[in-house]
Amino acid sequence: MPDVVFVSHSFESIRIMDELGKTALDLLQYLLPGFFTAWIFYALTTYSKPSQFERVVQALIFTLIVQVLLFFIKLFAIPNRYFSWDKNVELVAPAIVAIFLGFVLSYFSNNDKFHKCLRFCGLTKETSYPSEWFGAFLENVTYVVLHLKGERRLYGWPKEWPSDSEEGHFLLQDASWVKDDGQQIPLLGVSSILIAAKDVEFVEFMKKTW
Repeated sequence: MPDVVFVSHSFESIRIMDELGKTALDLLQYLLPGFFTAWIFYALTTYSKPSQFERVVQALIFTLIVQVLLFFIKLFAIPNRYFSWDKNVELVAPAIVAIFLGFVLSYFSNNDKFHKCLRFCGLTKETSYPSEWFGAFLENVTYVVLHLKGERRLYGWPKEWPSDSEEGHFLLQDASWVKDDGQQIPLLGVSSILIAAKDVEFVEFMKKTW
């Protein structure tokens, strides 16, 4: 009799484990589009990645948005006699919506168009940019003067610039040193020069005179 009880408990444990595994798999499949959207967003923008907990919260919010969009898509798709909402579509549709949502959020975060409309309506004074540093370089497409440590100044065209004022490098083209009297000394034979952001004390954006 004890052997029968043991076998019964074993089958019950296996059944519970199978149910838990299926539930975990369904939950992962449900939440995965939100994490996919978050991954695309941070891959295409210069926003710094938040803590693990905050990233999970953001993924849950993105998942909710994806599910809302899928709800409205189903409202259109189900009455359509030329389209059937089957299991294959149920699997692929969340991924497509997640990719679309990630691209849309990245687009509006990189050009400030959404916050521009909100500022026009008086709803906010903020921008979509992750920092004033990022916005300044994006809005001022012009030559710059980098004031380096040791009272040196370097003039040039910023081909690339760091997203953070403390990390990364400037890539300057047509670079030249600027003397105290304003005279420029071109770096002959130099195509471009790389300057560490930590060596720059502040940046001047020149007026467009070309």
